[in-house]
Parts: sequence; structure tokens; C-alpha cells
Amino acid sequence: MKLGLQLGYWGAQPPEGVGELVAAAEESGFDAIFTAEAWGSDAFTPLAWWGRETSRIKLGTSIIQMSGRAPTSIAMHLLTLDHLSNGRVILGMGVSGPQVVEGWYGQPFGKPLARTREVVDIIRQVLAREDKVTNDGPHYPLPFRGENSVGLGKPLKPIVHPLRGDVPIWLGAEGPKNVALTAEIADGWIPIFYTPKSAAMYRPWLDEGFARPGARRSRDDFEIAATCHLQVVKDAEEKQLVLDAIKPSVSLYMGGMGAKDANFHNAVFVRMGYEDLAAEVQRLYLNGEKDKATALIPDELVDDMHIVGTAGEVKERVAQWEETGVTTLLLSARSADEIRSVAELLA
Repeated sequence: MKLGLQLGYWGAQPPEGVGELVAAAEESGFDAIFTAEAWGSDAFTPLAWWGRETSRIKLGTSIIQMSGRAPTSIAMHLLTLDHLSNGRVILGMGVSGPQVVEGWYGQPFGKPLARTREVVDIIRQVLAREDKVTNDGPHYPLPFRGENSVGLGKPLKPIVHPLRGDVPIWLGAEGPKNVALTAEIADGWIPIFYTPKSAAMYRPWLDEGFARPGARRSRDDFEIAATCHLQVVKDAEEKQLVLDAIKPSVSLYMGGMGAKDANFHNAVFVRMGYEDLAAEVQRLYLNGEKDKATALIPDELVDDMHIVGTAGEVKERVAQWEETGVTTLLLSARSADEIRSVAELLA
């Protein structure tokens, strides 16, 4: 199993010391670094900036929001960065949620699966550069002939010849239909709440996608890049402190992300068997009682979602994640020393 460094997206200000983290990840044998975006910093620019000092490590987006750019624009970013990095880019994409898509990007959120299929197809057309890029789908028609069109659009090929005609595309997906679509059309999957206990829930959804006619991959060559917090502690007391520190993030995703009736993260916890808990955490969170919501998060849930323990326990837990099909662990890190120690422990 490979290791990836998850740099995430920025808070109120650009983070400090990221260059040191990236350098430590490359020298320690991490396979990739990943950047994200929400409604502040974008995912591509940091990869170009921090990746310029690297030569081996892969550069991934985890994830870019498809509604933030036209599919051909995504492909332009991708082929440009792939040239600059000598073929090290992994494109991780997702549909985001309706509050961001319609509130921030001003785009319709409806039909997310159909939109995903069109976006992936258009990007692959650009990179293949076998013919002029066209799309007959209703969401991203190329050329555009709709309302306010002047009728002068024509199919085009990219001016730049892509370095690679087939760049890995990994999709962020949570629900059964989206996970199955990911297994059908993508090269990998970036789940947000994948755990050893929930792996069995996802297996039939993935298998449905692999079994579809024309599926690109099989379980044998499909990437699963799961995100978790990994931390080595000296004893049970320290572990409890770490678990408690993670709980506010869990309650945020369970109760505070998205609208009451459209929280896809909350729906994942429901499918994992936490229906009553998810409903109560959401109720409290949306009422402004965040501390009470966080207090309800059980230790066993956080312990399943993340890898926290003594050195021996961490190695055992990592092996459990790998046994479920995870090919890459996406880890955050606070220091270069932490990156080096994790790499040494898991080597």
C-alpha cells in the first residue's frame, strides 16, 4: 500500500511550512501529494507551486469540483501540469454539493451522475487528441448551440499535444450509484469515509460498476485512496486525547455539511449503521449546539475512521485497511519529522 500526503485546502490564510512537508514526503518515499479545494484556494495552483521542487512524487487533486470549470478547462489545467511535472499528475474530481455548486459556482446541481459521465468523457477526448472534441450530452454540449449562442462555435483539438494520452482519473463518490459509476468509468476512487468496518458495504457497489460493459478497470487494477488521520501514541490515555480532538471534525461532516435534506456525508453515516446518531447530531448542529453534537460522537466510530494507536497497533491497523482493498492511504501531517517517522514505521 502506498502513502499520500493530503495537503487539503487553505483556511483563512495560506499555510506555512508546506514546502518542507512536500520535500520530506518525496525523500521518505511517499507516492503522492494531494491538494483540495472548497470555496477559497484552488487545487491546481498549489501543486504547480510546491511540486516544482520535486522530481518523483506524483501530484494529485483530491478533489477538484467539476462545476467550477468547463470540462475542457479542467483538461487544459491537467495537460499543462502534466507537461510541467513530466507526467506525474493524478486528476481527482467530484461533484461537490448543491450548496456549493449552486451557491458559489452558480451552476445547476441536478443530474450529477450524468454530468460526471460527460465531464470524464470530454477530458479523455482532449487528452487522447485523436479527433476534434465534441459532446452531444445535454450538460456540456460541444459546440454550444443553445440559447444566446451566435452559432459560430466549432469543434477544436487542443493546441498542445498532451504528454500522456490517458491520465489517471479518480473520482470522489459516496452513494451507491455514484460509487458504481466510479468503478465503471474511472481509474480510482477517493472515498471520504471508507473504513475497515464499512468496506463490505461498498463492495457490491464497486462490483456493479466493474461488471458493466466497457468498464475501464477491474478490482485488480483499480485504485482506492482512503483518507484518514494516522497518529502514533504512547498509551491509551494519549489515544483518547487524539480521538477527542478528531470528534469535532466528525460531527461537522455528520451534522453541519450541506442542507438538512441534502447532506450526502450524513447519508453515508446512516448507511454505516448510525442512523439515529446521525439524525440527532444533525439536529443539534443545525440548532447551533455544536458542542453537544460533538459530545455524542462515539469513540468506536472515530477509532474505525482513523488509525491511532501505539506503533504496533498502527502497523496492525494499516494492514487491516490494506486487506480491504485500499491501495493508497491519504494522510495529513503537521511536520516533516512526522512524515519521516510514519514512513519509517510503515516501510
